[in-house]
Amino acid sequence: MNNPKIWFITGASQGLGLSLVKRLLSEGHQVAATSRNLASLAQAVDTTSPAFLPLQVDLADEASVQQGIEQAISTFGRLDVVVNNAGYGIGGSIEELTDAETRQAFDVNVFGALNVIRKVLPHLREAGAGHIINISSIAGIAGATGWAIYAATKSAMIAFSEVLAHDVANFGIKVTVVEPGAFRTNFLTTESLSLAQQPIEAYQAVQASHEKYLQMNGTQAGDPDKAAAAIIQLAAETNPPINLLLGQDAYQRALHKLDTLQQEFQTWQPLTASTGFDA
Repeated sequence: MNNPKIWFITGASQGLGLSLVKRLLSEGHQVAATSRNLASLAQAVDTTSPAFLPLQVDLADEASVQQGIEQAISTFGRLDVVVNNAGYGIGGSIEELTDAETRQAFDVNVFGALNVIRKVLPHLREAGAGHIINISSIAGIAGATGWAIYAATKSAMIAFSEVLAHDVANFGIKVTVVEPGAFRTNFLTTESLSLAQQPIEAYQAVQASHEKYLQMNGTQAGDPDKAAAAIIQLAAETNPPINLLLGQDAYQRALHKLDTLQQEFQTWQPLTASTGFDA
């Protein structure tokens, strides 16, 4: 290929991360990929390829993250694209989820990505180039019943990515946050999804929402291989967007949220405007 890149991808042993790794290697890119379990990564990808560097990294541990990034740069010489893909779904009302469950979700879905960004930015700044791609979710824009904490983690990723894009633009570094809809991966299985361990009977609507989503497993409209191709195309763009929706379902949910916000803002505009000092 004309312009092979060096990629660093977290959460690469399954789902979208794995699809991305496989497609990148098939197209001639070099890839450093992290997983909590190297055995699972080795089962899915040919780890003997000189273009592939599997890394066991604990994203919640800054020292482990720094070691992984330094090993990737030592092996390949630089990093061009960093993809923060690691994360998992967590379902339950706020009352049903414990403090420990909630904090764990933020540790993995938010602080893990922040650790990677914090440790990789000095290298990208020195190079005067690079593209950070953070995988969020349409839930970060338009959350669904029963997924408050998951939506909160994904909203946090969108918010910091949008500001980060402005903070690092002068260094030649690009930032995109990707908001996928439902893709046919193992996201709706116990490997990637955690539900409240102590459900409360009063939240039957929340539990019904979980059942609805679990029944979607294996029938999601999104093709993860096409999502991987879209992310590779994104990284090749001269002027990539800060936000990128993936999937027609994500597009429709985002438009509905925008319409709802506009209507609500306009309805309550008199009260909004009533809070200034009188002239």
